[in-house]
Amino acid sequence: MDTIWVLAEQRGGVPAGIVLELLTAARGFGGVVEVVTWGPSSESTATVLGRYGAAKVYDVGDIGEALPGPKVAAAIASQVSGGNRPDAVLIGATHDGRDIAARLSVRLDLPVLTNVVGITASGGRLTSDHSIFGGSTLLRAEFTDAIPGLFVVQPKSFVAEPAEPAGQRSVEIVAIEVPETGATDAARIVARHEEERSGPELDEAAVVVAGGRGLGSPGNFALITELAQLLKGAPGASRAIVDAGWVPYALQIGQTGKTVKPMVYIACGISGATQHMVGMKAAQKIIAINKDREAPIFTIADLGVVGDATKVVPKLIEAIKARR
Repeated sequence: MDTIWVLAEQRGGVPAGIVLELLTAARGFGGVVEVVTWGPSSESTATVLGRYGAAKVYDVGDIGEALPGPKVAAAIASQVSGGNRPDAVLIGATHDGRDIAARLSVRLDLPVLTNVVGITASGGRLTSDHSIFGGSTLLRAEFTDAIPGLFVVQPKSFVAEPAEPAGQRSVEIVAIEVPETGATDAARIVARHEEERSGPELDEAAVVVAGGRGLGSPGNFALITELAQLLKGAPGASRAIVDAGWVPYALQIGQTGKTVKPMVYIACGISGATQHMVGMKAAQKIIAINKDREAPIFTIADLGVVGDATKVVPKLIEAIKARR
């Protein structure tokens, strides 16, 4: 591979975690790694991107209150159509990432591979792995003649690691223009609502404590939050209680929620539907608490506790407090 582009989405002025994961993966493909980013703080972001292997940053600039999809996709398509064509573009499976990938696919009239959970390079081609049928089967695919190949990659598919040798890397920043987007760029963001939390982000936490319908009632989710705080972790939830309105969607873990890969995952009152396990089974250690000894979650758990989560979790909280 000669050149790989990574879509560098920013959050709060720093690259999103998925971006650093994709840069780490791209470095192993044997080509030059470049990124496309946007936002008001691209220069400071470039320093971090360079530390993870980016040699060049294509900066779309500050897009204000516009949606990223129309402008960023148009800017990338303009570069590619003008001859600046990478071999592949790696895009994180975020809300904006999926939107940009879809628009870019249409603008370039190229296919896109989604739900990617792994990529390997061989013979000048990239082969992607895809988790299908709720994670029970792994499918492999590759483009035959599409250049650039567009890959939408799930978070936590790679481990983010700074480039070696460590230290400051020189990164070239190139401003790129956004061509006319017409009516596709009419939407504007009129309000922003930040997720309230007191601990680490769910998809970045080393410890995740998740609750499911086995908690019995919305009020018992407070046990999950308290245990997570004691362990300096983040609370999460199954889709069942999110759909029931017990907790916000931001806490949902699974195929249609967030993918987590913590050191320890504690599932409390979660039966273990396939769609949920897709989002957490890569955890290093899994502890399951469920009163149904036949619950599927026990098939992947390193430690299983057969019992009512509303009785086991309070005892666990008491034990942790007593030790401190």
